[in-house]
Amino acid sequence: MGIKRIGKHLLLNRWRVRRAFPRQALANIEKAIKTSEASHAGQIRFAVEGALDGRPLFKDQPARDRAIDVFSELRLWDTVDRNGILIYLLIADRDVEIVADRGISEKVVQTDWEKICRIMEAEFRAGNYEGGVLKGIAAATQLLAKHFPAAGKHPNELPDEPVVL
Repeated sequence: MGIKRIGKHLLLNRWRVRRAFPRQALANIEKAIKTSEASHAGQIRFAVEGALDGRPLFKDQPARDRAIDVFSELRLWDTVDRNGILIYLLIADRDVEIVADRGISEKVVQTDWEKICRIMEAEFRAGNYEGGVLKGIAAATQLLAKHFPAAGKHPNELPDEPVVL
């Protein structure tokens, strides 16, 4: 665990998350998720965390492991067809992770999700947080529509609003 990482996490305040994702940006992301889910049978959640604190930070938890924890906390595995994905952003590490449930992982390989993460991270480096998330949702939508096309009426099993941790 590096002192530099600890410092970044301890100094990143919640206001920085609100600055990167003001209320209107979160509303636009929610709308994009709602629109996305109309074109496929998957379920998308977006969660943003400014920085780790407490145990995750001092255990030097990688963003991927934290994303898996958040996936579980948000109960994304609690869908009938195991078709949930989490797009997780840890701002302090400038790291995006996409965690997919088993039903999706059987058809979509991790490298496809990693490509989407890199696209989003490039936008974030340019300061375009909302645009980066919207591009990520659009790219995930293409993958999900290809492998899990909408067939008839499918219920919205998970909330669409972004989660700010």
